[in-house]
Amino acid sequence: MNAPHAADASALHVHTEPYYRPVRDEVALFEAAWRNRVPVLLKGPTGCGKTRFMEAMAWRLKRPLVTVSCHDDLTAADLVGRFLITANETVWVDGPMTHAVRLGALLYLDEIVEARKDTTVVIHPLADDRRALFIEKKGEVVHAPPEFLLAISYNPGYQSVLKELKQSTRQRFVAIDFDYPAAEVEAAIVAHESGVGAPTAEKLVRLAHMTRNLKGSGLDEGASTRLLVHAGKLIAQGIAPRTACEGAITHALTDEREMLAALEELVSAVF
Repeated sequence: MNAPHAADASALHVHTEPYYRPVRDEVALFEAAWRNRVPVLLKGPTGCGKTRFMEAMAWRLKRPLVTVSCHDDLTAADLVGRFLITANETVWVDGPMTHAVRLGALLYLDEIVEARKDTTVVIHPLADDRRALFIEKKGEVVHAPPEFLLAISYNPGYQSVLKELKQSTRQRFVAIDFDYPAAEVEAAIVAHESGVGAPTAEKLVRLAHMTRNLKGSGLDEGASTRLLVHAGKLIAQGIAPRTACEGAITHALTDEREMLAALEELVSAVF
């Protein structure tokens, strides 16, 4: 797959505008970075809207979006590509990173610190003035077109405890800091995404704030906007609010019995 087909690019475009509510000036900052070919680091807690933001920016900029969810077993070959034997023939198959560079896409590496350390090294030439991807196995250098942008995400709240993003990596990026939106904005998002009414969405957000206050006091993370949407969808389908919150929020946050009991008390207080 040395040259991507037009159909590949079309499938990677975001054809319908995603619902995204800007919190600060992140849209203008991202667009300025894209125009100036500066890679972007999205920092923020789990489920606060980083992936939705990338989808919204791909739609605004009319660029394909290639997303890679990083994990411990992700290798450089998984990103760049590898030789495969098919029908007694050895062929090269581009990985998602190479594919994105050739397309001039937005490449989004989600939770970058979850990848192996040797894997992150391959992004360095793409994240500086060279804007190049070196494919050692082919002896090829793929230069990124002007439309290409590398974006990575990182959750400093809990990942920095076990894994830290190296300075040699992070100082190549413009950082955009994300957090959960203001209560009224978050309630509007939950109502829109789940289909529940405004009063229920406001209660879900109130519950989320209570759980977020427990971060570091029994919880690694409080309830994300994503979890509130999950609970809202269950409620919109006729599930009792307390049952929905226990399934979508409390049991998603912890398995520890005492903390579960405390969270269930919060649910009872709100609903």
